[in-house]
Amino acid sequence: MVSSDGYRVLQWAAVSGGLPTNETTFAKILKDHGYATGLIGKWHLGLSCEHRDDHCHHPLRHGFDHFYGLPLSMMGDCVPGGLSEKRAGLQRRLESYALVAALAALTLAAGAASRLLPGSWVPAVGATLAAALLSAASYFLGTLIVHADCFLMRNHEVTQQPMRFSRTTALVLQEASAFIRRSVPSRKHPTRSTRHIHPTGQNDPPEESARNREGPFLLVLSFLHVHTPLISTDKFLGRSRHGPYGDCVEEMDWMVGQILDTLDTEGLTHDSLVYFTSDHGGSLEAQLGREQHGGWNGIYKGGKGMGGWEGGIRVPGIVRWPGVLPAGRVIHEPTSLMDIFPTVVELAGGQVPQDRVIDGRGLLPLLLGTVPHSDHEFLLHYCETSLHAARWHQRHRLSGPRTPAPPGKAAPPPERAQVRREVVVTSKNSLTPGTVAEAFSHVGF
Repeated sequence: MVSSDGYRVLQWAAVSGGLPTNETTFAKILKDHGYATGLIGKWHLGLSCEHRDDHCHHPLRHGFDHFYGLPLSMMGDCVPGGLSEKRAGLQRRLESYALVAALAALTLAAGAASRLLPGSWVPAVGATLAAALLSAASYFLGTLIVHADCFLMRNHEVTQQPMRFSRTTALVLQEASAFIRRSVPSRKHPTRSTRHIHPTGQNDPPEESARNREGPFLLVLSFLHVHTPLISTDKFLGRSRHGPYGDCVEEMDWMVGQILDTLDTEGLTHDSLVYFTSDHGGSLEAQLGREQHGGWNGIYKGGKGMGGWEGGIRVPGIVRWPGVLPAGRVIHEPTSLMDIFPTVVELAGGQVPQDRVIDGRGLLPLLLGTVPHSDHEFLLHYCETSLHAARWHQRHRLSGPRTPAPPGKAAPPPERAQVRREVVVTSKNSLTPGTVAEAFSHVGF
């Protein structure tokens, strides 16, 4: 999200900004189609507008039935003494202001004592109090941020403030498993049937759909792992040879396994599409001493927040749907997280909004192997309001001899041959439309 002052994301839980109310989320569409919808983990799309309790940007206002997690996001400042995202900068400013106030107090006091400056001691006392207050604010700033931004909510109620990270992992798993179990239909009605549409377009027979189609659900689990601060529990500390970041990855892997086990236990595995991915690459600058806290990006250059370099925007995706999607298949086509929107909407039998441009493309034909390439011709990456990277796939090319036109009629178009050519333009600085057009014009097709 881009705020009006240029910040890429919301910085405070109390700010009056967030996802516009006129946006249509896939959770809202699925809810309208009878799905139970839950969000567990990070929201980071705003909370309130005019006052702290109106919750105009809350997940429950955007299609979710249930929410448990952080209304903001994981911040380095949630763990005192760790990596700082805003505390350090604010402390430096407060300390500078305190120093200026202290110098002013000394100057005023010296002037009043020597009678070189007219007036009373009141300005000197006021400047001294200001210096003391600014110093105190700097000293307690970390504690204030933890209380203000690092808390857990269940729906509209604050349940833990500040967060206690030793319990967070267990609470997240408990909420996710409970949501899944609540969505499993009662066994008291074994003959009840509902309609379930497979990607092939065929309907479930009533006896197969009776148990687990009575309450279809959408669960968005936005892990607190592996964002800084790294919050691995004692069980996983020191397990990975890759240090604290590796420990955190191993714990998240275990958590994913616990969720999949819940699906297995409830008999939902073959009726559930699971999509696992990351919203960006590793943050290479996130280091504490010699420890890397932000991950690695392998062979790809750059990382999170570094313009359009691959290390920051190229991430893997893992999809599981036993009995529908073939296991072990690797797809090398680039897709976008925006593709999740039309994919889940189509699976639920809904329709994407027709009054706006939807940039995502349905993933199902690609996942099923019915098409060889992604439906994206262009993939554009923006950083704030600037275009930083563009990827172009030319999938069709005019080829073959052109048939002469009959008298008085237009010539028929030449045959279209399938080709796959790719151009990638990236820049740490912003690209202009002219830059992209010039790069593509020299491809020489």
